[in-house]
Amino acid sequence: MFFTCGPNEAMVVSGFCRSPPVMVAGGRVFVLPCIQQIQRISLNTLTLNVKSEKVYTRHGVPISVTGIAQVKIQGQNKEMLAAACQMFLGKTEAEIAHIALETLEGHQRAIMAHMTVEEIYKDRQKFSEQVFKVASSDLVNMGISVVSYTLKDIHDDQDYLHSLGKARTAQVQKDARIGEAEAKRDAGIREAKAKQEKVSAQYLSEIEMAKTKQQIEEQRVQVQVVERAQQVAVQEQEIARREKELEARVRKPAEAERYKLERLAEAEKSQLIMQAEAEAASVRMRGEAEAFAIGARARAEAEQMAKKAEAFQLYQEAAQLDMLLEKLPQVAEEISGPLTSANKITLVSSGSGTMGAAKVTGEVLDILTRLPESVERLTGVSISQVNHKPLRTA
Repeated sequence: MFFTCGPNEAMVVSGFCRSPPVMVAGGRVFVLPCIQQIQRISLNTLTLNVKSEKVYTRHGVPISVTGIAQVKIQGQNKEMLAAACQMFLGKTEAEIAHIALETLEGHQRAIMAHMTVEEIYKDRQKFSEQVFKVASSDLVNMGISVVSYTLKDIHDDQDYLHSLGKARTAQVQKDARIGEAEAKRDAGIREAKAKQEKVSAQYLSEIEMAKTKQQIEEQRVQVQVVERAQQVAVQEQEIARREKELEARVRKPAEAERYKLERLAEAEKSQLIMQAEAEAASVRMRGEAEAFAIGARARAEAEQMAKKAEAFQLYQEAAQLDMLLEKLPQVAEEISGPLTSANKITLVSSGSGTMGAAKVTGEVLDILTRLPESVERLTGVSISQVNHKPLRTA
């Protein structure tokens, strides 16, 4: 027939064909009645209250310690389960707990004997670890594993722990006062340091702010430079545009006008040169004609003079007289010329003779009557004598 058990229990089947016995933790097994036997063992966790009363520590101070341990038979480990079956099969949980408790209490006493009260009191973790380690190594041979161990209480009947507590309390109070003073000192130091750091932070912040302002100013200046450069570029483009516009509207027409004027000037220059050359040729021709005419006239006058000279040679005095007589009217005109151009004549007389206009006329006539004498003195020809002489012919 089949038998089953839960995970907190193990079954051991022995008897016919079960050598060694079959151990099943949390499962089912087939058992032949009468020739096979089935036994059960609990795998529940057992809580043990381990008390050690008045145990003398290493310095001879008796104290009492209470610990709490959690133990159980390990069903997953076949070897430990086999060892537990050998030792506890057929026993109740209370009997198994008692055996484990006695074992733990003995190990707890042994650890207490090797430690001082101060060590146990101050370092409970160390005491718990030592008890757990020593008890586990012993109980594992019984198939029992120690799940946990914790020191629950420690006390004595001699007020040793109380005195130790007072000393510790005093020390703690002292340490507290020292700690408070140190805390205040440290707080002051930290406060001063914090103030210093605050001031430094403020200085750094101001420096960073100044740097930021400087950077902003530099960026603003750079922006202005860029804007100015852009403005200059725009102005240059505008100037270039205006130059092109000027060139298109003024320069090119001006150059065309200048070219036109230059051509006109050259044409006018050529015309003037041609006119000058024509005038020069005309002048030259006129000059040549005038020269020819002058030469012809000179030749005619020369011929005339030659003829006059020949006539003078032939007629001599008569010719000279003829020339003198021809020029006498001109001489008389020259003599009376100043009188004709005078606006007013003032005469000064000595008081005798003719007065007024008759006086002026007389003076002119007197000059004219003296003219033959002047001519005779100059030329040697007497006009009065020539008139009475006959002319000679060649």
